[in-house]
Amino acid sequence: MVKPLVGIVMGSDSDLNIMQGAAKILDELGVASEIIISSAHRVPEQTAQYAKTAEERGLEVIIAGAGMAAHLPGVIAAMTPLPVIGVPIQSGALSGVDALYAIVQMPPGIPVATVAVNGAKNAGILAAQILSVKYPQIRDNIKQYKVKMEDEVQAKAAKLAELGIEGYLKSKK
Repeated sequence: MVKPLVGIVMGSDSDLNIMQGAAKILDELGVASEIIISSAHRVPEQTAQYAKTAEERGLEVIIAGAGMAAHLPGVIAAMTPLPVIGVPIQSGALSGVDALYAIVQMPPGIPVATVAVNGAKNAGILAAQILSVKYPQIRDNIKQYKVKMEDEVQAKAAKLAELGIEGYLKSKK
């Protein structure tokens, strides 16, 4: 088994449908990851243990997703020297805006990189880009991924030019 370089943490299993986006893109980019559920509020000791031992277990980046008060990314960042990427999860009465503010407004000395609400895929890409500074193969995989995205957009543009608006929209159904 390949040692994971990225830890993906979420506060609840209800976040899994979003956070799997990080795991999928990391896998596509050739980056091994682990994924766990650990709440900063409901199992604080477990969360602290995970954060404090992450570096010695070989992790190099942590992605943490949380909704509402969204303390998980900041709590983890406070307990590890590793870079932490926060994913605000759309939930609760404020639809993720509260989580976004909670994650992005960290106090000086405890930074958490923050992506868009439900932006787990971008968190995975950012984690891979951080790792690519050290691992040339990951950098090459990111370059290939960007070429693939470019090719997909160009194919869609050509299809739209060929079919026109109505034909293009009908072909997507």
